Amino acid sequence: MATAKKVSSKTGGVRFVEEPASAAHSHVHFDEKLHDSVVMVIPESKSNFLVKVGFLKTQHRYEIVFTLPEVPELGKDVCPAPIPNPHLRITSVTVSSDGGLRVTCEYMAHQEGVMCEEVQILSESKEDVCVKVKVHARVMDRHHGTPMLLEGVRCIGAELEYDSEQSDWQGFD
Repeated sequence: MATAKKVSSKTGGVRFVEEPASAAHSHVHFDEKLHDSVVMVIPESKSNFLVKVGFLKTQHRYEIVFTLPEVPELGKDVCPAPIPNPHLRITSVTVSSDGGLRVTCEYMAHQEGVMCEEVQILSESKEDVCVKVKVHARVMDRHHGTPMLLEGVRCIGAELEYDSEQSDWQGFD
């Protein structure tokens, strides 16, 4: 005995609105914030900053340059904290003309996803005074195109990709 299937359909539609001829050649306008193509430095607290560097590509090494606002407690004699981070390291810190700190980092995008690495800048003259900087990047797989880098981010190299199927090694006998 066959059972009849009940078919239900939802009605709906798409409506097109007549536009005046002058609107046919209009342009799309985006919010001005979308045009910002520079590294963003966001104060999280008095001595903590979030630095957004945009989209990067895995297995690529980047130089990231940004300026932190002046932190008077830190003073002018500063240095990177000697805390090892295998993926992010500060290569230079200098006092900028406006009193802030111009920071240059090297970052190795090692893993796909939203990455957040932290570094610290210490005062050389004042004990226990430091600035924490979190670098936030969206890292895409190396095979998914090339990101448009923000101003202040520069690719300085790519790591070789190891493919075990291309190896000539025969293994142990």
